[in-house]
Amino acid sequence: MSLLSGVTHAAKSRLTEIIDRGVLRVGTTGDWSPMTIRDPATNFYRGFDIDITTELAKDLGVTVEYVPTSWKKLVNGVVTDKYDMTGSASLNMHRARLAGYSDTYYYLAFVPVVNKANAKRFRKWSDFNASSVILTTTAGTVQQSLVEELLPNARKHVSESAKLTHQYLLDNKTTAIVTSNIEAASLVKRYPQLSVAKVDGMRLPTPIAMLLPKEDQVWINYVNHWIELKQTQGFFDRVAKKWGLVKLSVN
Repeated sequence: MSLLSGVTHAAKSRLTEIIDRGVLRVGTTGDWSPMTIRDPATNFYRGFDIDITTELAKDLGVTVEYVPTSWKKLVNGVVTDKYDMTGSASLNMHRARLAGYSDTYYYLAFVPVVNKANAKRFRKWSDFNASSVILTTTAGTVQQSLVEELLPNARKHVSESAKLTHQYLLDNKTTAIVTSNIEAASLVKRYPQLSVAKVDGMRLPTPIAMLLPKEDQVWINYVNHWIELKQTQGFFDRVAKKWGLVKLSVN
């Protein structure tokens, strides 16, 4: 009976559902360059995450469907079965209470981005910890919590999307934004008037991985085996190089 129970449990896995459906549903925000970028005119997604999940779908023998979401609703989409997994998400213990994570395949850290005209004002992280400073982050992100903990004296501003966060800085409506080193590199390349503040190092080195249904160990195991295989074959490194991602050394 225990063997039959195990077979029944396996049959209910998301892995089986995906193969039977012929579609892998991936939740993605489309606003984290160069990880996931959505073209609003065509609704076409591109980026590191898109290449990774397209490859996973190909190896599963199914097509991929990208489901729009936001950072605030990222976990909820997994929990309520709106999608089978997400693209890259920072490892966060609040998220881990509600959803499962795949194995790590990349690391990031966080930096402040400012307008070049203000760059000389900020040489240390503590320079941002003042009531004269406005810091903007995107709702539901790890950097929102980081700013609350690291810079309690700064005035906090939270926007609903990464695009709005960037625009506040471009319009001089905020002193700085705090974002990942990955996105910061993309922003300063796209907008030459912006600069990564030359402060005393990046903060909060953080693994990134895919969010998955917490109780579905069969699906989690499959994804983890796939990640291990692809890492061994150099696939993640090749995609990272394509999108200009610099590997972060983590001790």
